[in-house]
Amino acid sequence: MVNKLKLEELNRIDVETFKKVEKIPLVVVLDNIRSMHNVGATFRTADAFLVEKIILCGITPQPPHREIHKAALGATESVDWSHEADINVTINDLKSQGFEVVGIEQTTNSTMITDFKIDSSKKYAVILGNEVEGISDEALQDIDSFIEIPQLGTKHSLNVSVCGGIVMWEFAKALGIK
Repeated sequence: MVNKLKLEELNRIDVETFKKVEKIPLVVVLDNIRSMHNVGATFRTADAFLVEKIILCGITPQPPHREIHKAALGATESVDWSHEADINVTINDLKSQGFEVVGIEQTTNSTMITDFKIDSSKKYAVILGNEVEGISDEALQDIDSFIEIPQLGTKHSLNVSVCGGIVMWEFAKALGIK
């Protein structure tokens, strides 16, 4: 017989312990995201995979907000985050800290995520763009590389939080999540 585990059987850490635990060397940048659900869901996924930080850029909504909290379920308290109005300031700052900046975008230079080699000795920052426009045009030239997620159906894009979940999982596997 199979039973679902009860919450207390999952052995999850508390927020205080989460803050002290070593994170994977991954920063998630949200560039002009409109949907508070996408922001909240990204926080929740970042918590699940021990992401170092989220940077909210441009018009991306910031916690605290009831609609973000509905999807984040408290992850805005555990995951470190900051806001920066200008995406290019964020990219340049991350590069100066030694991060390889990877845009999640369909471009003429995109590599399929299945072919992208994640080097476990590097630090990465992944940028997820606006639900309609994608990554800001002014940021494209400053990004080191681009990843695209293969899609086989009729739609040309994935929801931001779904895309972010796929990307965070791939990086988490390669960067040492156990």
